[in-house]
Amino acid sequence: MPELPEVETVCRGLRPYLEGFVLDSVILNRSDLRYPFPPDFRKCLRKVRVKTVDRKAKYILIHLENNYTLLIHLGMSGRLLINPKAPSIHDHVHFILEEGNIIYKDPRRFGFMDLIPTAKIGQHKFLKKLGIDPLSNTLTSTYLEAHFKKREVSIKKILLSQNIIAGLGNIYVNEALFASGIHPKKNCNELKSRELKKLCEAIKSVLKKAILSGGSTLNDHRQVDGTLGYFQHEFKVYGKENLPCELCANPIKRIVQSGRSTFYCESCQKQ
Repeated sequence: MPELPEVETVCRGLRPYLEGFVLDSVILNRSDLRYPFPPDFRKCLRKVRVKTVDRKAKYILIHLENNYTLLIHLGMSGRLLINPKAPSIHDHVHFILEEGNIIYKDPRRFGFMDLIPTAKIGQHKFLKKLGIDPLSNTLTSTYLEAHFKKREVSIKKILLSQNIIAGLGNIYVNEALFASGIHPKKNCNELKSRELKKLCEAIKSVLKKAILSGGSTLNDHRQVDGTLGYFQHEFKVYGKENLPCELCANPIKRIVQSGRSTFYCESCQKQ
């Protein structure tokens, strides 16, 4: 599933083609993705100018001049491509612009789209319980300490929960915990202020590097021009079970937490 860096990469790629331009019409090749399209989907997206393209956690938000916002979640395999060279049976949505098209392709159909009155974005069921953005100035050791101190749960699990920090997924949690030297099984209420400070710095650093690399392409992620991301070549622990740690040469370990693979170095990440 695309995580924050992949979604941010897509948003940055869409802006030059959408912001300030008129969305002429939308063609739907099916009635649903993970969920049905809203009944007025095509009507609300006809002959309307796009104001801005934003991101909330892993959601793309396209704000329109008719006071609606198009919400897009890419699911497991969703892609938004600018003028793709060849059609596909998985091209489910065509956004027709003044110049060219944007195609939503999704082989597994776990993605979805919705229309929200812009004034009510904060009340939307998928957005209202999300925590802060990890790239914002709100992410500080003080913020984490206030939210962690009464929670006796592993740091890995709480970072994936989305209700304290939104947008982090399994890949970047693994990488950030390694960068901060924190064991993934350590309870979040046991972390000291210096550890929380290092964690904040690591989260922001890993995410920014991933965005500059176009995200990580393991299976399905593509940038809007169809090119791959390449941050997967910079992973320190994710997917590297039994390979030597770059810092100490001890083998990377793998365990399962809440059904997700966790990769870490026993030597560099002390519990």
